Amino acid sequence: MNKILPPVLAALVAVLMLLVDHFCPVLQIIAPPYQPGGAVLLVLGILLTLLARLQFARAKTNIYTFSEPGSLQTGGVFALSRNPMYLGFTMALLGGAVMLGSLSALLLSAVFALITDRWYIAYEERAMRHKFGAAFDAYAASTRRWC
Repeated sequence: MNKILPPVLAALVAVLMLLVDHFCPVLQIIAPPYQPGGAVLLVLGILLTLLARLQFARAKTNIYTFSEPGSLQTGGVFALSRNPMYLGFTMALLGGAVMLGSLSALLLSAVFALITDRWYIAYEERAMRHKFGAAFDAYAASTRRWC
């Protein structure tokens, strides 16, 4: 993968979930009475992502994954998770998968979470550790990666 930004990957996965669910769903595992519950996860995920984005904007710090970190954010939603934007994207995709109800959609949301954890977060944490050293290590020791 060449430097695909996380929101772009999330959008691509969402579209792929819809297409796969429509054209070749792999087993309907969530029954219709429970599918609307996914909307709650979808909305909460979007809200969390927007809150984290707003916090970056207020701090006037860099938000782009592949650029040098601007400042270490440890308060607000970043006190709950070191990666609230990724958590929000993942929650939103999981919510969409629940709404679709198919195993294929759930698996694709899991693939997004795995790519996020192993690629984006690993990359960003190396950059944060390099730039902020002990301050980042202390933050990482006290705040969970996901939630």
